[in-house]
Amino acid sequence: MLKVFLSLACWWTLHAVAGDLPAPVAQALGGAGIPVAATAVWVREVDAARPRLAVNARASLNPASTMKLLTTFAALDLLGPAYVWKTEAFANGIQSGEVLNGDLHLKGGGDPKLTYDQFARLLRQIRARGIREIRGDLVLDRSAFAIDASDPARFDAQPLRPYNVAPDALLLNFKSVRLQLIPDPAQRTLTIAMEPTPANLHLINKLVLGNGNGCGEWRERLRADVFSHGPSTRLVLTGVYPQICGEQRWNIAVQEHPQFVLGVFQQLWAELGGSLAGGVREGPVPAEARAVGVLPSATLGEVVRDINKYSNNVMARQLFLTLGMEAGRRPAGAADAEVALRAWLDARGLALPELVLENGAGLSRQERISAEGLGRVLQAAWRSSVMPELMASLPVTATDGTMKKRLKQNGVAGQAHIKTGSLEGVRSLAGYVLDRTGRRWIVVFFVNHANAGGAQAAQDALLQWVYESGGA
Repeated sequence: MLKVFLSLACWWTLHAVAGDLPAPVAQALGGAGIPVAATAVWVREVDAARPRLAVNARASLNPASTMKLLTTFAALDLLGPAYVWKTEAFANGIQSGEVLNGDLHLKGGGDPKLTYDQFARLLRQIRARGIREIRGDLVLDRSAFAIDASDPARFDAQPLRPYNVAPDALLLNFKSVRLQLIPDPAQRTLTIAMEPTPANLHLINKLVLGNGNGCGEWRERLRADVFSHGPSTRLVLTGVYPQICGEQRWNIAVQEHPQFVLGVFQQLWAELGGSLAGGVREGPVPAEARAVGVLPSATLGEVVRDINKYSNNVMARQLFLTLGMEAGRRPAGAADAEVALRAWLDARGLALPELVLENGAGLSRQERISAEGLGRVLQAAWRSSVMPELMASLPVTATDGTMKKRLKQNGVAGQAHIKTGSLEGVRSLAGYVLDRTGRRWIVVFFVNHANAGGAQAAQDALLQWVYESGGA
């Protein structure tokens, strides 16, 4: 009985201490009007058997973009850091001199980072095969992924924001154009340079240069409207742009995937001296078609870095679907990816009964995980062979990515690798902190509350507390 009593006493002591938030964290939460009940915190030394701090740690909460840690670790572990996607080109028809009497097929393999510049490389390969004039159609094979027919405005009524772009087997340049806004106060003009410049997209600039005293949220003062007219699209910009803002970039997601691919292809192909007689349609690559170009992607290790450093949602969603594709499902949808990821969790002995998945990116109102669950995933990652790749993909405090501007004047600057997450009503962070004595800690902090936007001070205070005290 005495042994049982002592065990219970030790358990109670551990959890009583773990249930007390550090004073600076509690004070910052109070100042932001966030109750402790709306938070979850889990802190554990990487090789320890038990957490140092656990507050509401098993509550199933929305993790926002920290869900990307689960997706990227699973992908690195299942596919390996050297994994690559391929985008392929095939000619179907008789080539006579520089004329292809037939169709050009593009087959997407799910590359999360098929940029404008990379796509140009693929087209140069095709030109190097002697093809200049294509007398058929551009035929797209997007069959690797199930087509996402959801409304891009569904999440937050912002369909033109690049973070709302749906995944696609032939995702090109994140389906977005970059507008460079170039004010000329002397001439009272505002020039806009667009890249890429799809041949079927027409930019109409009605922006006015203003004399505002501050720059602030300049994008909120501008409006972009998209109008489709048959095969072409008009992008109309209106509003007042403060000249004090200087040059700024504005990324806008326009057109549907097939129309965007067609427009960028037409632009680049014309620049290479080529011509396309037909339009765009979809279909599989015929067995008799011959390969005329192949473009490997960046490695998974590089892609994961972009996903986590900059919290790229569509890249994470592409990676999530790739898990389903590599499990043998074609076309791969979100349900297939979830089956593959849960099978991986089972194989690793990571039971997460609270886990709810939708797209693996955290851009979701439905996704859920507990702070303890995500912490155990990070502990498994720490012990895995792909730990260096995952660790290197995380933003470093006060240094880069989404943590570049945080904690610059604190001791923890440069000493923590932290993934952040942000949605309306959600703020989260998760990652690793190296304390001042050289010990490394796993830290997870979720806030789900209407006042979550004010949680940064509390989360920064937790990182600093772990660094300074090592949880002592």
